[in-house]
Amino acid sequence: MIPIMLKIAKTGLLGEPPPEPSDELRARAAEIQSGILEALGRALVIRHVDAGSCNGCELEIHAINNPYYNLEGLGIRFAASPRHADMLLVTGPVSVNMERALCIAYEAMPGPKLVVAIGECGCTGGIFGESYASRGRVSNVIPVDVAVPGCPPRPIEILRGILTAIRSTQTAGKAP
Repeated sequence: MIPIMLKIAKTGLLGEPPPEPSDELRARAAEIQSGILEALGRALVIRHVDAGSCNGCELEIHAINNPYYNLEGLGIRFAASPRHADMLLVTGPVSVNMERALCIAYEAMPGPKLVVAIGECGCTGGIFGESYASRGRVSNVIPVDVAVPGCPPRPIEILRGILTAIRSTQTAGKAP
């Protein structure tokens, strides 16, 4: 153990600096932030529900929380309760066991309710489809405002879907 500690002390910390965000990402981030503030005038609060996914989409959702995408800096944050949420972010095909929980989360949200289905499974049912164990796409269970396809979709596509949902409420004349 002591030789390892001495080697660590002698070598120091090794690593490389994080990559700088691209100009495209900066432009989209500014567009997203201005869209959220224009539509809501405050931060957007999201409740995420995994309705039975493989967790691929969850990894991409976690990626938008890292410093590279800086979700909090865009005025977006996640809440533990749907009662505090402006938007419901749903991943995966809706399994029979999660159908009731998804409906409860949707009903607990204050109106107007925004729902974004993430991933191929949330949009179409994916490889799981509809069966004895799966209700299929999210729109089979609750109304969906925006669908973000991909298996899994890139984090910037998820952000674009969130912005599209916000803009749809803005053009409909209803603010969350």
